[in-house]
Amino acid sequence: MAPTSDIAQFHIGLLDSDPLIWRRFQIHQQASLNDLHFVIQVVMGWENSHLHAFDIGGDRYADPFPVPLEDTLDSTAITLAELRLKQGTKFIYTYDFGDGWMHQLTAEAITQSAVKPPVCLAGERACPPEDCGGIWGYEELLERLADPEEPEYEDLLDWVGADFDPEVFSVDAVNRQLQGQR
Repeated sequence: MAPTSDIAQFHIGLLDSDPLIWRRFQIHQQASLNDLHFVIQVVMGWENSHLHAFDIGGDRYADPFPVPLEDTLDSTAITLAELRLKQGTKFIYTYDFGDGWMHQLTAEAITQSAVKPPVCLAGERACPPEDCGGIWGYEELLERLADPEEPEYEDLLDWVGADFDPEVFSVDAVNRQLQGQR
């Protein structure tokens, strides 16, 4: 039998997305909140080009580098185990304070696993492109991309990529990226 380790399984959903853009993943309990940030970046499909923060139980955590955010605790100095998350615990992860991408994380399980995390288990729909103006900008972008008569259609298509499909998500592609982080 393979050795086991304490893991946390999370469901993350991009708030206000309709239909919901979501993922389910596992991560070591000994991972820091900053490690969780990097896993979220991969599983959601973000590019890690903006600041972020976690809001958990009335406290706000962020990476203090290059400059600490006001009124935040150090996300690099606390592990998931130290937070003592329980099944059903919910908290908010905000990415890109300009676009305001807010995600709700729910701890689905705190358990043992022989699978070497981090690992993505499931998900639906593509991540919005960076810098598209938040969820409302993304909805507008999708409307404009649905209309080939839109004056800026070709430019928008060049920006998001001709192969962009908002309904497509690949667990396998995410797990290949996560393997590089182990």
